[in-house]
Amino acid sequence: MKQIIPYQNITEALGQLDNGGRFYNLFARAENGQITAGELAKVAGMFNERQKLVLFLELSMSQLPKHDQINIISKLEDKLRKDFLKYKAQELMASEAEANGVLSANAIITGVPRLKDAKSEFKGLILVPISTGKAMTFVPVPIIDQYDIYEIRDDHSSETFLIAHYRGKEKLPATMIKVAGVIKNMEVKTEGEKKHQKFLEINYYQQIQ
Repeated sequence: MKQIIPYQNITEALGQLDNGGRFYNLFARAENGQITAGELAKVAGMFNERQKLVLFLELSMSQLPKHDQINIISKLEDKLRKDFLKYKAQELMASEAEANGVLSANAIITGVPRLKDAKSEFKGLILVPISTGKAMTFVPVPIIDQYDIYEIRDDHSSETFLIAHYRGKEKLPATMIKVAGVIKNMEVKTEGEKKHQKFLEINYYQQIQ
């Protein structure tokens, strides 16, 4: 999970994004008017994860005027521009994420997170891939063993939505923020019945000024 500080103007954005990419990317030149996947990956600190790259770009330019955002998107290389359209995030309030969030799709959710106690009675299960040598199997494990879990709420409703990031020292601030990641599914048991519930696996967050 990484905090994203958005660009404040298009000059800063293009200076960072049109950067020549990785040192061994021989076909990308800095400040050539085109932003390649390698250049975006260099700024985002990741490689070969197009869905996350798109999410990073969306948050990074979220405070720019719309015409500047369009200008930046127009400078993406063709394949990256297609990926941007393919993986463009849903923007959701916390109260509408369960009903409207699309599984496996990028989403940006706005609200105030509250960390759930690791010793709570929350019984959500996720499937974790385990390699057995010749094949890959999926084993159900408690989500709270793998993730820090939060409930996020907005000002429009008392309804909450679950968000999660892999366990670590860094925690989300208990203030109004945007969290960005991928909508996933887990199994929960309620009153003896099993059902599926969505949650957001967080890649990035951004404080709202």
